[in-house]
Amino acid sequence: MSEIASNLDPAGSAAVMVMLLHDEQAASILAELEPSELRLLGQKMCALGEIGPDVIAGAIAGFVQKTEALGLVAHDRIGQVRTMMGRAVGEVKADSLMRRIAPEAQRSSTIELARWLVPEALTPLIRGEHPQAIAVLLVQLDPEVAAAVLHALPPEHQPEIVHRIATLEPVSPEALVMLDELLTRRIAERHGSGTLAMGGPREAADIINGAGKAVEKRVLPEIAKLDKLLARKIEEEMFKFEHLFVLDANPMGALLRETDNDTLIDALKGVAENERECFFRAMSSRAADGVRDEIAARGRTKLADVVEAQKRVVAIARKLAAEGTIVFGSGDGDYV
Repeated sequence: MSEIASNLDPAGSAAVMVMLLHDEQAASILAELEPSELRLLGQKMCALGEIGPDVIAGAIAGFVQKTEALGLVAHDRIGQVRTMMGRAVGEVKADSLMRRIAPEAQRSSTIELARWLVPEALTPLIRGEHPQAIAVLLVQLDPEVAAAVLHALPPEHQPEIVHRIATLEPVSPEALVMLDELLTRRIAERHGSGTLAMGGPREAADIINGAGKAVEKRVLPEIAKLDKLLARKIEEEMFKFEHLFVLDANPMGALLRETDNDTLIDALKGVAENERECFFRAMSSRAADGVRDEIAARGRTKLADVVEAQKRVVAIARKLAAEGTIVFGSGDGDYV
């Protein structure tokens, strides 16, 4: 057996097992994991590299050996039953059934959502609340997230919160309901509704940009058929001025030849000096020095003028991309 196979820890073996499954099967398993488990498993999957037959055999053998010794483990048994009920009778009926089958184990949806939020989103929701409520929430978070939230809270409150965590007694269902109501209220106060905003044109654009040009060419026209305005918003988010920073000298040169000098000066006023270098590299030394001098001589520029100039440059880049002169939007900086 290879060194990789013999050195696999349980998480590494689990990563191999998951990658042996079809995508749909793997996704259904990953959906049952906690955030910390997902992060660990994802790290292991990315680090596996080439997976040979001996590695696969070792992972399967370890899985069989462990299941023979343990039988069916009880980890999140209620969650497993809940998932099976949902697939069998639908989510609404499953919710009703599980409230009767295991009412004490029903976790409020807002608390569950909180477990997936980053510290920057969580901290404002609980700042100024009673230390006991904060303690109850922190013990349900991933330790790294809980630590970041605690660090962001006022220093004078941190000792009492930690003391309450260390001396926390079993939490009653009523206390969890109160915490859920608190989080729901704070979310509504900050976001104007009972839920946090997720998704949107920017998130869709980021995903399309990461997926590459083939996906973009296939997806955007279909979205435009359904909703032209939405498709235009996604396109606007996909083509941002900062996306130009990855262009190589040749495609950048093509863009600069189509851009008038005043527009370029105003557009570059809005970016840091180091970020301007990708533009200067596409110019001769003399031309780059001249642009630098004009930027310095122009003095203060209204933000609205900078934004408008950057939009004009992006519009030119989009036109060149449509013509095939440059590849823009997938973030790879190639050109044709």
